Amino acid sequence: MFSKYLLILLLLLPLALQAQTLTGQVLDAAGRPVPFASVAVPALNQGTTADESGRFALSGLPAGAQKLQVSAVGYASATPGITLPTDKVFTIRLTAEGRTLGEVVVTGVGRATEIRRSPVPIAALSGKEIRLNANANAIDAAVRGIPGLNAVTTGPNISKPFIRGLGYNRVLTMFNGLRQEGQQWGDEHGLEVDGYGVDRVEVVKGPASLLYGSDAVAGVVNLIPALPKGPNGELHGEALTEYQGVNGMIGNSLAFNYQKNGFQASARGSHRLARDYSNAVDGRVYNTGFAETQLTGMVGLKKDWGGVHLWLTSYDNRQEIPDGSRDSLSRRFTRQVFEANADDIKNRPPVSDEELRSYRIADLRQRIQHYRAFATSEVRLGTGELRLLLGMQQNHRQEFNHPTATNQPGLDLQLTTVNYQASYLLAPTNGYELTLGANGMSQNNQHLNATDFAIPPYRLFDLGGFGVLKKTFGALELTSGLRYDVRQVRWDDFYVAPNPATGFDAAAGPATPGANLQYPSFRRSYTGLSASLGGSYALGERLVLRANIARGYRAPNVPEIGSNGLDPGAHIIYLGNRDFTPEFNVQQDLGLLYKAPDVEASVEVFYNRVDNFIYQARQYDASGQPLRDAVGNSTYKFQQSAANLYGGEVAFNLHPTALPWVSLRTGAALVIGLNENAELREQVGDAGRYLPLIPAANSRSELRLTVPERAGGRLTGSYFRFTADATAAQNRFYAVDGAETRTPGYVLCGAGVGTTLRTKAGREAVQLVLQADNLFDVAYQAHLNRLKYFEYYTASPTGRLGIFSPGRNLSAKVVVPF
Repeated sequence: MFSKYLLILLLLLPLALQAQTLTGQVLDAAGRPVPFASVAVPALNQGTTADESGRFALSGLPAGAQKLQVSAVGYASATPGITLPTDKVFTIRLTAEGRTLGEVVVTGVGRATEIRRSPVPIAALSGKEIRLNANANAIDAAVRGIPGLNAVTTGPNISKPFIRGLGYNRVLTMFNGLRQEGQQWGDEHGLEVDGYGVDRVEVVKGPASLLYGSDAVAGVVNLIPALPKGPNGELHGEALTEYQGVNGMIGNSLAFNYQKNGFQASARGSHRLARDYSNAVDGRVYNTGFAETQLTGMVGLKKDWGGVHLWLTSYDNRQEIPDGSRDSLSRRFTRQVFEANADDIKNRPPVSDEELRSYRIADLRQRIQHYRAFATSEVRLGTGELRLLLGMQQNHRQEFNHPTATNQPGLDLQLTTVNYQASYLLAPTNGYELTLGANGMSQNNQHLNATDFAIPPYRLFDLGGFGVLKKTFGALELTSGLRYDVRQVRWDDFYVAPNPATGFDAAAGPATPGANLQYPSFRRSYTGLSASLGGSYALGERLVLRANIARGYRAPNVPEIGSNGLDPGAHIIYLGNRDFTPEFNVQQDLGLLYKAPDVEASVEVFYNRVDNFIYQARQYDASGQPLRDAVGNSTYKFQQSAANLYGGEVAFNLHPTALPWVSLRTGAALVIGLNENAELREQVGDAGRYLPLIPAANSRSELRLTVPERAGGRLTGSYFRFTADATAAQNRFYAVDGAETRTPGYVLCGAGVGTTLRTKAGREAVQLVLQADNLFDVAYQAHLNRLKYFEYYTASPTGRLGIFSPGRNLSAKVVVPF
């Protein structure tokens, strides 16, 4: 049915506008051509690649003011403006390395906006910067480059984004504007996106419910894939291979793209295989390997009237599940061979060195399959633009936790989501820019062949409408908006009974012998009002002051209201609360941004008040002992109270024009989260003062030395880089029931070198990146690493408890464009 409506919407014919063609040339600071630079108009999703002489032509542009984005390997991006029509050849100059504040973004503001003029705190990371690092996944890549963005991890391939201390369903993750829906409530549920295909990351740090509805109270992470580049009628692509030493990860990716006369097509296939990672304390950490295969395809049409693109993706990941069980004396990891019980834990055999080094995926594992099919369209109607998105995605998650029946999943959930979105951008009139829109989704989540039922099967419907108005008063730009959302969640009575054929529990009917009503029926609607008001003021050409106040809304997710069972991957029994009300937060942001030819700097501070904040609390029996099942799985029940978070970020980029080959970047972030549950504070004192999962204060510094290019030389973009990631001790932690403990501080150093080889004709032939992370093999535990708490004993002969984070990682990456 949805495809029928999609076809109708996409066949809307606009009022024709006379198309304009922009011709120009990209030069460096010395006036030399920059070959094969990328020239794009982000607001129109349209771009091209310059030729060997730096010359380019962009056709099909509407008349009026346009903001370009121009980039090339080894140069800082530029964002010049141009007003069409023009009969002049437009000259663009790029300088070596380092600038970010002038970049144009669309996430979080609805239409193309320069980062420093956005009232909402936004950060962006380019694909060029992503490629310079050895990343475990797409979120890991973004965390390295954006202060205020962190991740809760469970091993090297599971990272859940946290923005300013809030995560899970409070951070909305998107793939090219499509909400990512894949059981993201779980601790051990990663992100189903091909990191090799991400060309850009845009992060909104603050409530973004205004544009996106529920689940964006902390912000948005938008992972944007590349659109086809290159001259008309030429097939382009790249072959990538990567190796990471810490877990023997072997990654390969092959991509193709083509465009001609407005037709665009691209395809990418990627595969990554890793064994158990290692560190100086634990050796190899058992059951942390993975095998991941991803396919992405796109076909599209870009014409004077607008454009339409259809995306298809496939993700298949077999991910091992660590549990941290060890021998009490040798501290060697042990392997489960019988169904979990007290005797099994005591009699598990040690894991052999051969198995720790093996690339074979263990029997106790997850398998995650995720499929997307969605279309985006931009249609020019009159002087405005209509933007549409319609898509379907399906996530199938299985967790195999039965060692005596290795093909029997414990958790077996299939989530089907339909997403829909429409917005209309009215043309600027007298300094006013108005955007109107609506978006939402419908979901159906079902248990298939499961034995554990952590959440009920449910159906969800969500819809919201919004309006955003921007007004320019010379140096002052003001933006305001309003949104209203409705979400309905429901499920029917759900029974569980023993299955004589398997010996495990299974879904059952009410008349089945031994049937237990695990989830009584539920039906409820949640509503929320979101609003935002902010602006930026240019204090001269170099300094911008911006401020924003926003109200966000989040309906409680199904695990929070309905949980009543074991999540086998997390080793926790969750209990929900059917009486929860939505979370609402009000965040105030204030920022000062400075930009000069030699330096950029920014200071951002925020205060975030969250009402009805939902978190987990351990449960106790009548004697005051932690409530556990027969095999030691702890029981947690979701609670609700008020919370306050405050902090900020600073960033400093130095790139002196007198020394164009030197670049120094530093960024730091601090967030403090206070639990305002007065009853809890009265019971446990300072142990309940802080919120759980708050990242420690941290900073990242990078010194990059770029080798000046030699006239006629074959090497370009050659660099040396040195990094230092400093993390302070986390003394502000949620200590109730020993849920968290103090985490010592640490400093991780890194070094890298890279270059790009050109052909005689000037085309890029091969890019080489060598990188060393945690260069001195520091033994550390990140506070947001869940494996820190995977421990079966209260004492250790080494004095070290839990699992440590990855050790030294030496990596190599080769990219061959063609």
